Amino acid sequence: MTIRETTGESRLRALCELAEQVRELMDATTLTDVPEAELTAVTATLTEATERLRASARAAPQPFEFAPDGSLRHLGNAVTGAANPHALPLAVERDGAAVRADVRFRPLHEGPPGSVHGGISAMILDHLLGQAAAAAGFAGMTASLTVRYLKPVPYGAALLATAEHTRAEGRKSWAEGRISTQDGTTLVEATGLFITPAAWPARPPTPPEG
Repeated sequence: MTIRETTGESRLRALCELAEQVRELMDATTLTDVPEAELTAVTATLTEATERLRASARAAPQPFEFAPDGSLRHLGNAVTGAANPHALPLAVERDGAAVRADVRFRPLHEGPPGSVHGGISAMILDHLLGQAAAAAGFAGMTASLTVRYLKPVPYGAALLATAEHTRAEGRKSWAEGRISTQDGTTLVEATGLFITPAAWPARPPTPPEG
């Protein structure tokens, strides 16, 4: 895992603001019902904006880096990265070997009508489970993920995602998690197995939250 020192905080803030605006754009695109002529005009505007952004590009998203306060972060992460438009972004909080995050899915996450796509729920839980393992000192890569869908997951509603590390054997580590309503009703639950690569330290640094 390559980690770089952070430079250009002002520019990074601008990049995160751009990513948030793109999220708003995606929401608007998902729900828009404007006339065809307006769709064509907006597409032309976005085509121009895309070319402006491509004028100077990296080969990969924002890497792991140290923030000015010394914490480790990953602004390019697909789940937590504030500079990645694909991310919610999810803000993960830690309490020992447990983690939690408030979640509110958007219409663009729809799978079955009115509900979140199962793959999106699995992605969120995979990340939370990995964070729980890392919080316990066993950061690793996902080896297996078992997801059980109990009830439809609504978008637009305030939900809670939680996970906790359960046990470890050598380089193997297990965690369990769930996505629930605010009143505690479990909608989706998952169990994950994580493997710490042999090249990593026995207890590698905890990955960033966002």
